[in-house]
Amino acid sequence: MANVVIMPKQGQSVESCIVSEFKKKVGDTVKVGDVLFGYETDKATFEEESKFEGVVLACFFNDGDEIPVLTNVMVIGQPGESFAEFAPAGVGTVEGTPSENPQPSASSLLPAEPAGPSHSSGHGRPEVSEGVPSADVTPGAPVSPRARTIAAEKGVDTARVAGTGPHGRIIARDVEAAAAAQGTLTGLAKARMADGGLASPGTGTGLAGSVKGSDLKVWQPNHTDIAGEGEEFKVVKMSNMRKLIAKSMYNSLQNSAQLTHMLGADARRIQALRKKAKKALEEGKIDANITINDFVCYAVIKALQKFPNLNSHCLGDAMRLFSSVNLGIAVDTERGLMVPAVPHADELNIVGLSKKLKKVADDSKKGSINPDLLSPEAASFTVSNLGGFGVEWFTPIINVPQSAILGVGTIVPRPKDLGGGVYAFVPYLGLSLTYDHRAIDGGEATRFLKQVAQEIENLEVEF
Repeated sequence: MANVVIMPKQGQSVESCIVSEFKKKVGDTVKVGDVLFGYETDKATFEEESKFEGVVLACFFNDGDEIPVLTNVMVIGQPGESFAEFAPAGVGTVEGTPSENPQPSASSLLPAEPAGPSHSSGHGRPEVSEGVPSADVTPGAPVSPRARTIAAEKGVDTARVAGTGPHGRIIARDVEAAAAAQGTLTGLAKARMADGGLASPGTGTGLAGSVKGSDLKVWQPNHTDIAGEGEEFKVVKMSNMRKLIAKSMYNSLQNSAQLTHMLGADARRIQALRKKAKKALEEGKIDANITINDFVCYAVIKALQKFPNLNSHCLGDAMRLFSSVNLGIAVDTERGLMVPAVPHADELNIVGLSKKLKKVADDSKKGSINPDLLSPEAASFTVSNLGGFGVEWFTPIINVPQSAILGVGTIVPRPKDLGGGVYAFVPYLGLSLTYDHRAIDGGEATRFLKQVAQEIENLEVEF
């Protein structure tokens, strides 16, 4: 019996994936566990392993094709078995043997492109195979069908959009960011922008600053509005990924009332626990390399259980209070800042928490993190640690809709009253709590931050 292989659904927010490479071709013998193909979302990479034995009878797509999730991709069975009934809707021909017709493009399975005077991309540029990711606009960069539809609706010229999807592909969020940057367009301005060759000033002469058709100007690829470029300096455009991060940070500050409190915590206890954990690892009593940050996160979880209002989302006129601590952890990656979540972190002991934190951080850096864990809604509170860079204090920005975020700084010696008129320098850990004042009062935020410090200074763990 022939068996069909579908494109897996990786997270609730993922609608389609791009095949990076088919490892098995038509006619190849397949065993259970063999890698059939690799595929990518905008931030993660995966490999699909075979659950069947047999021969690849059909493959409905090519390398680089974008495929909707849950769509039939391949058929595995015995030579001579029928497979045509598994062809996805809209596919007229399928590859049955290496010598038959070439594989059809995935474009027939996806929404039709907007009508226009152009070729495949809607702007006179044919689809080409993806290259390496680029921070700049790439001529002829492929555009996802969803991004193309949004571009037509919002009057965005994708010829001037930098792609942040797999292999530099222009995806929906790239177009959304470009649309936001060009401002509110009137109907005429949208139509003229969609034809290409024009640029929006961002703010126009229409009502509420909307951009009218007469406000548009001819786009000059090498033109910049920053005067004086020459020998003294050069102007480098932001990558679209950087623009997206900038927009997110700006929206966070614009849509919440953020305030930061700072406090130092005596770090002698967690430093002692760190030494104890290293010894336990060397003796084989535990199988995790527990770090200072792991102990801090463990203390934060304990404090959140005593201050549930901080373990929440601020929804404007309502709050979402969580019964479990879904801890977000800021991770610096080559693709930019990611904040994966560890669901139900309060159910883990220190060893389990350390392993989970390391796994989500490693997966984020490798690009194999579950996309659902990167959603701002996935975490109920976030910890951002810059101590490894020597930063003592900073003002972290809330990952909205979360109500607060804790910044952790480096450990530095500070004077402390030991009693009896005796002072000594002891190691102190810098803590910076940014909270949304709409949801949390200053007094409650201060008490929570003090509780975090107390948990750090009196932490008890078992190895």
